Amino acid sequence: MRKVWLWLWLGLSVLSAGDNIEFYATDLESNSTAVKASGDVLVLYKDFYLSANEAIYDRNSSTLQLFGNIIAMKGSNYYSVGDYARLNMADEERYFSPFFMLDKSSRVWLSSLEGRAEKDDFEIQSGMVSGCDPNDPLWKIFFGSMDYNSETKWTNIYNARLHLYDIPVFYFPYFGYSLDTKRRSGLMIPSFGISSTEGLYYQQPVYIAVDNNWDVELRPQIRTSRGAGLYGTLRFVDSNVSKGSLNIGYFDEKSNYVDKYQLANDKHFGFDLNYENHKVLQRWFGLDLAGQSGLYTDVSLMNDIDYINLSQNDETQNATSNLVLSRINLFYNEEDNYFGTSLRYYLDLNKKSNANTLQTLPVIQYHHYLNTFLDDHLFYDVDVNVQNFYRSEGKRALQGELDVPITLQTDILDDFVNVSYTAQLYGQYSTFGGEAEYSNIISKNEYNPGTFGRLYHVFNAGSYLTKGYSDSAHAIALDATYVKSGVDHRDGYYEDKEETCGRPGAGDNPECDFYNIEDVEEILKLEFTQFLFDGSGEQKLYHRISQNISFDSRRDKLSELENELEYQVSDAFSFYTDIFYNYQRNLVSKALNSIRYNDKKINAGFSNLYENIEIEDGQRYDNYLTVDASYRYDKHYRYFGKYAYDIENSVKKFAEIGFMYSKRCWDFGLRYVENNRPILTQNDVSSIFDKYIYFTIMLKPIGGTEVNYKLRDVLDGS
Repeated sequence: MRKVWLWLWLGLSVLSAGDNIEFYATDLESNSTAVKASGDVLVLYKDFYLSANEAIYDRNSSTLQLFGNIIAMKGSNYYSVGDYARLNMADEERYFSPFFMLDKSSRVWLSSLEGRAEKDDFEIQSGMVSGCDPNDPLWKIFFGSMDYNSETKWTNIYNARLHLYDIPVFYFPYFGYSLDTKRRSGLMIPSFGISSTEGLYYQQPVYIAVDNNWDVELRPQIRTSRGAGLYGTLRFVDSNVSKGSLNIGYFDEKSNYVDKYQLANDKHFGFDLNYENHKVLQRWFGLDLAGQSGLYTDVSLMNDIDYINLSQNDETQNATSNLVLSRINLFYNEEDNYFGTSLRYYLDLNKKSNANTLQTLPVIQYHHYLNTFLDDHLFYDVDVNVQNFYRSEGKRALQGELDVPITLQTDILDDFVNVSYTAQLYGQYSTFGGEAEYSNIISKNEYNPGTFGRLYHVFNAGSYLTKGYSDSAHAIALDATYVKSGVDHRDGYYEDKEETCGRPGAGDNPECDFYNIEDVEEILKLEFTQFLFDGSGEQKLYHRISQNISFDSRRDKLSELENELEYQVSDAFSFYTDIFYNYQRNLVSKALNSIRYNDKKINAGFSNLYENIEIEDGQRYDNYLTVDASYRYDKHYRYFGKYAYDIENSVKKFAEIGFMYSKRCWDFGLRYVENNRPILTQNDVSSIFDKYIYFTIMLKPIGGTEVNYKLRDVLDGS
């Protein structure tokens, strides 16, 4: 035996690969059939790094055995620790006992009595896996068997038992997860819920990723006391400048649930299509254009609002507006001109039919950008719009507009004041089709094609002043705009309907659906704005006061006074208010006030929206209160709550309280939620007041889920 403190390079060939094995050891003994090393043994083979107390290598069988304090690393992805290991270099088979492995990127480890591997595939029997501190793991999953691929980083676990600390909480016969972010097909984390009215809720998403350019997510669900449905999402990337997604959903209600809540539909279905392309004309039509083109599509169709409500288990996360807007926009933009067209379709979920809902299919737009003359003292731009107002039942219209402002401007008083005059040219033409909804309107007055033209005048004077200080800067802006009526021309529809539709409150008259002409009010608009910045350039104060003075004898002399203020009192505390004061009624007609405090521990806010609006048959009051707060007790615990209340109608809109416990390897949360959501019934649009308890558990980095228990559904928030 020779004692050496050096490395011996054995230039042997494994199979026909010609890969070398390098040994480093304190003591090394070698002959024609074997190599034996002991004392701080280090073995390097391909991308394996192996260390042990002793090592024996059999040249004939290409088998390496390691004994005592074994550490095995492959690249930088994982390492294994054990007392005994056997590696067959020819067949790339490995055996470890006991077995411990750590994935460095995800910090997930597993431990078992023994582990076997062939190339990149591992098979482990009777062990446990966790992402927590191995000395005292908060969670661990015991398993009967496991297979793992170190290349794909996909793990399959069989006969798994989840333990929180030492308490068993869940059993599942199979569980698969990935330790990287690569897209791959498989089952996703399910969602669970229990409701006193809907029964047991279970949704099992299935992810299909066949190609890098698209994937599909299917989300079948069952609500045992209500029904079952299927929602799905197709996501795709069709080029480096375009992408899109398609959502489709269907839910079939049980008849007893439909009867109990008097739902308008026993089936809910719909779809959502989103698509954007940033070079659509160049890519689709092969046009050699220097400018920018684009297509944006956001289309949503559904038979009622429960298509949205049922799309996921947490209904508080759904946007449940009763008016759904679908849009398709196409444009081309160059240095001097903009061309665009858009289709807008409004789906009013308060109605059982939208046959008489007015749509704009399409709008065609042209804009000529600002041109200047006379050393930038004279400038103009041009806007042209053509709108097709369409509905399958009722009167339709095709309407064109032309808007050309011509402005002359200069600076006076040593450039302290800028003054300008604008001649505003405006024209509109309308022609009609379809049948009016009420025949008596046709008999009184036909919808004749009409032309409207107008020239009016706008005078403006403004000044912007700044002053710097040692640790702050102050800026103020003063602006005055005077609008003067000029000349109007009317014929056809605009002349026929002027008396009927030109008065206030005529918007509810179907004759006036296409009459959007208002008289030019002779008015003086005054505005004062100021800003305060600190030494670093951050805005500390924004303040604006706006007042309009009317010279029209038919209108009030003074319009509402608006006072808007945003003040960053300190790094943590901010305040915002926007108040409208009505002189004639001697009251505040609208006020939005909010305050917020946000430091490292506390984040709390309060907001109130109040409106007192005059309508045709009286006054309308709105008064909404929203409060939210969160408190971070330490680096692990966060407590939170939110409350929204309709003060005027004495209706609770939303309430939430809960906590979240977070550590490096897991999150656990509990929250109680009350939510008021709209539904469509056989008689009218109503609402349901839901109450939930949500349990959230996240096992990092494997994943987690949220389980909810719906306490009850109450119609109309009662």
